[in-house]
Amino acid sequence: MTDYKNLKLIATSNPHIRGSETTQTIMRDVIIAMCPALIWSIVIFGVEALVLTAISAAGCVFFEWLYRFLMKKPQSIGDLSAVVTGILLAFVCPPTLPWWTILVGDFFAIVVVKQLFGGIGKNFLNPALAGRAALVASYAGSMTTWIDPAAGKAPILGGAVDVVTAATPLTYMKAGDLAGLQSVYDLKAMFIGNIGGCVGEVSSLMLLIGGVYLIGRKVINWHTPVSYIGTVAVLTFLFPKAGSSLEWMLYSLFGGGLMLGAFFMATDYATSPVTKRGQVIFGIGCGVFTVFIRYFGSYSEGVCYSIMVMNLCVALIDKCTKPTRFGVVKSNSKEAAK
Repeated sequence: MTDYKNLKLIATSNPHIRGSETTQTIMRDVIIAMCPALIWSIVIFGVEALVLTAISAAGCVFFEWLYRFLMKKPQSIGDLSAVVTGILLAFVCPPTLPWWTILVGDFFAIVVVKQLFGGIGKNFLNPALAGRAALVASYAGSMTTWIDPAAGKAPILGGAVDVVTAATPLTYMKAGDLAGLQSVYDLKAMFIGNIGGCVGEVSSLMLLIGGVYLIGRKVINWHTPVSYIGTVAVLTFLFPKAGSSLEWMLYSLFGGGLMLGAFFMATDYATSPVTKRGQVIFGIGCGVFTVFIRYFGSYSEGVCYSIMVMNLCVALIDKCTKPTRFGVVKSNSKEAAK
C-alpha cells in the first residue's frame, strides 16, 4: 500500500490542469488559417495584396515593440498577436490603400485599442476592426476605392490607380439592384471570390477552409460563427429586398466580410463571450446588427460595426449566461448577491 504520510505533495495555485497550447501556438494556427484567403487575394489582386499585408503586419509588430519599449514593459511581440492584428487589418482594407494609411490604422489598433488598455486579453474592442473603423472615419475615399479584378491589378504601395474601379456586390445590394449584381457576378464568382472588395474578404470558399481548420484544431468553437452566419441567412431569406429569397440570401452570405468576420473577428478570445450560450447570443446579435446596418444604414457593410457593438456587450452577456457553481442553489446565490 502507498504510504500517504510520507508523500511529498506540492501545493500550487490553479490551474492544476495545463495544456500544451500557448498564445503563440494559437496565433500561429490563426495565421495558417488565413493563408488560403491571402493566397487567393494575391491571385486576384496581384502581389500588391501581399505587400500591403506584410507592411501592415510589420507595422503592428513595430508599434507594439516600440510602445512596450518606451513604457519599459516586457516585450510581447513573440506571441504573434500583433502579426494576426496586422494581417486582419489588411484583410479588411482595399488593395489600393496607400501604405502609409495602413500604418495609421496599425498605430490606432495596437497602441490606442490594445496597449493602452493593458495589452493582449485586456482590450474591449477587436483591434483590427477598431483600426478599420478609424481609417474609414479618417480616409473614407481611400477606404472605399475598389478595383475590378478582371480589369487589372492594384498598383504597388498604393500608387496611382490605373485600373478600372468597380462597385462591390454590397453596393448593388444596398440599392436593391440584384439583377444588376447578377449581370456582373454570378453566385459561383461570389463564392470563389472573383469579385471586387477588400484584400482578404472576397473568397468565401477560402475563408470557410480557414474557419473549418480553426474549428478542427479547436482554436475556436462553432457556436459564434454558425449562429452569426445562420442569423444573417434567416433574416435575409425572410426579408429579401429583391429577387427570390434564396438568391438574395446566398448573395448576402457570400458578399462583404461576413465569412471573415464570423470566423476570424467575432471569435477573438478577448472580445467574445466565454460561455457557449453567450457565444450563441453574441453571434445572433452580430447577425441582427449586420442585416440592420446593411438594410437601413448609410454604409453598405455592417460586419465591422456590428461586431464592435457586440464587443461592448460581452461583459453583460457573460454575466447573464454564467453557469451556476456546483452545489450552489440559484435562490441562495441571488440572496448572497444582494
